[in-house]
Amino acid sequence: MLYLDKDRGGIVERNVNIIVGLDGKKTVLINDIRFRGKKKEDWKGVEDYLKEYVGEFYEIEETSEKIFISSSFPDEYTSSESRLALKGAVAKSKANAVQGIPELIQIATNREFSENRKKKRAARLRKTVR
Repeated sequence: MLYLDKDRGGIVERNVNIIVGLDGKKTVLINDIRFRGKKKEDWKGVEDYLKEYVGEFYEIEETSEKIFISSSFPDEYTSSESRLALKGAVAKSKANAVQGIPELIQIATNREFSENRKKKRAARLRKTVR
């Protein structure tokens, strides 16, 4: 897959593929380990990488719905409560999953909406929206 890397000044190749299993389900295969922290993941580096997606639109293949990546996405991804609880291989997986964000959005299925249940987070989001 090719993408525009603003830091490198042009188009570079990402080693990310969408594969289809025997059951017909699509999976994003990320072949490179970009974030290799031995003791701790470089979440600042992950956040900087995610900033490359800000302002872009991606389409969900199943519904043709357009998804906009806002400026709050990098911080939400790297600073979420669920991320802070991650350790070891699971944390490394989440860090490296950022390489496949466009493909993950593309193959998303079973759309579901749920209200935000946490007051603190909801208040912070309201401030961001204004």
